[in-house]
Amino acid sequence: MILLEAGDWRAILAPDMGGAMLSLDWQERAVFRPTPDGTTDILQTACFPLVPYANRIANGRFVFEGRSVGLPVLEKFAPHAIHGEGWMQPWTIQGRSSDVVAMTLDWQGEPASWPWPWRAKQIVSLSDAGLEIELSVTNSGGEIMPAGLGLHPYFHRCSDSRLALTASGVLATNALELPDRFVPPADLVDWSSGLALAQAPFVDHAYGGWNGVARMTGGLGDVVMRASPSTAWAQVYAPADADFFCVEPVTHCPDAFNGPASWGSSANGLVALQPGETLALHMTISASAHA
Repeated sequence: MILLEAGDWRAILAPDMGGAMLSLDWQERAVFRPTPDGTTDILQTACFPLVPYANRIANGRFVFEGRSVGLPVLEKFAPHAIHGEGWMQPWTIQGRSSDVVAMTLDWQGEPASWPWPWRAKQIVSLSDAGLEIELSVTNSGGEIMPAGLGLHPYFHRCSDSRLALTASGVLATNALELPDRFVPPADLVDWSSGLALAQAPFVDHAYGGWNGVARMTGGLGDVVMRASPSTAWAQVYAPADADFFCVEPVTHCPDAFNGPASWGSSANGLVALQPGETLALHMTISASAHA
């Protein structure tokens, strides 16, 4: 485990555990849900990287440039593949200090899984301003490769937690939890004016045309997440009665590999990387006390 500290901020990372963060605290209060002691389940961590794709791929299968690809499917998420390969692999530390750690992951390509080789890099840093994560993936092979990125933070949920997020629409899903149609946010859950999590139904939907900003308020204070322009989608996951909720900045919508090129006015976000090309994502987290 690696401890990072700067100003009022403190974070613990576990590169061997899928490049995950185990905690993020501000003024000794949890911003991200803390990871239970001793767990080996990355789904119980505080935040982890999604590479070389995010969210679900229907039935773990897709076709790209004439190549049929079959991906491993975890029993918990069957019949779909989910979140890429990076969260299930140990990452290698390339450099570290008291407030920054850089780590990489090299994927050689697997015929029975993701067939294209790539290199991912994640730089996690703290400053007086808060948390910053830079995540990138580079096509290290000789063929064009589909690609996407995301981050999966689990925000600590208080009894009075509220979320504000502006988007042009949201993907309604079918019985298989796959995108079905693009509708106005008000048709599902509209966060644009700020909504109490306690008043929201179960949510696990992708918001498109997102402006890259999410504001969370609650017992801790005010937390703001900002993402780079490449992240035009935000996956909001908010189970009822949980001690967390997720606002995941992602570069593409769920099942972008099989779905239409765009939903409404929002492109699906899937990128085709030429050999040597890089896709990058950037996220910051800041906090302040209630006014």
